[in-house]
Amino acid sequence: MIDVVVVMKSVVYSVVIAIGAIGIAAIYGATKTFNFAHSSMVSWGGYIVFTMVCFYGGLPYMYFPLAFALSAALGLVTYFAVNRWLLKAKASDISLMMTTLGVDLILFAFINHFADFMIYNYKIPVAKNFVLEIKDPVFYAGGVPVRMSWIMAPILLAIVLVAIYAIFTKTKIGIAMRATIENPELAQLQGVNPELVYVASWVIGGGLAGLSGALLVMIFTGRPSIGLETVVTFFAGAIVGGGARDVFGAALGGFLVGLSELIIPSILAPVIGGWIYAYRAAIPLAIMAAMNLTEPGGLITLARKMRAKVVK
Repeated sequence: MIDVVVVMKSVVYSVVIAIGAIGIAAIYGATKTFNFAHSSMVSWGGYIVFTMVCFYGGLPYMYFPLAFALSAALGLVTYFAVNRWLLKAKASDISLMMTTLGVDLILFAFINHFADFMIYNYKIPVAKNFVLEIKDPVFYAGGVPVRMSWIMAPILLAIVLVAIYAIFTKTKIGIAMRATIENPELAQLQGVNPELVYVASWVIGGGLAGLSGALLVMIFTGRPSIGLETVVTFFAGAIVGGGARDVFGAALGGFLVGLSELIIPSILAPVIGGWIYAYRAAIPLAIMAAMNLTEPGGLITLARKMRAKVVK
């Protein structure tokens, strides 16, 4: 039987991946850019929360909005400094993707410099290996310890999904984004301003990357490479759910992939041995490969096709 702590930690991790996958899908759907800088934006989100807790105290959750805002700013800088010019030049998808890898290396270097700065100037020795889980309040329900992250994670995902739905259905820029994601050529013919759509997608994508990083360091040890260690799972979630284009599909795919990554080894370990944990990272890749072979459009496209067959 799987321990309740493992299950709940897996749920929180699944929420992390779902939120980050939405950000990847938002950027790719609008700009056709696979944002490899997503990994460092995730790390920055965690470091923003850690820094604020170190200097100002309080619950880490107080600083989640700041993590979103500053990571959204990183998204804006990435767009205006790099992505915008390549889109204007009609660069290939590969060129768009590889430039974000360069941005990721720069952001990753800055994270390491920032961590070193905190170690040597502010005497915070754990800046490259910190644990915020100790700052997570624990409640007791029927004698069972319940961490606040177990409650906050589903609430956070619900807020993100409701906000995305409201933006995509109730605002002009959101409707323009949805039109661009579904049919870019038709959207431009109808007078949609692509510049606003691109800016909005990078704000959402960068912000959600930081938000997912803020929650991630509540369950795993924070370090500069934490985003890099999970980026494959983020991309797998976005691709499995909606072919990296559908934001709600990305949320579904991210949740399922994240849950599978932690739950499957926990189920198999008592049967075949603990060595299976070393191959945990292969699970998202296997799921992504299977989905691409079955239905490249992801679970959402697969569900639509199945529903169409039932209707007929």
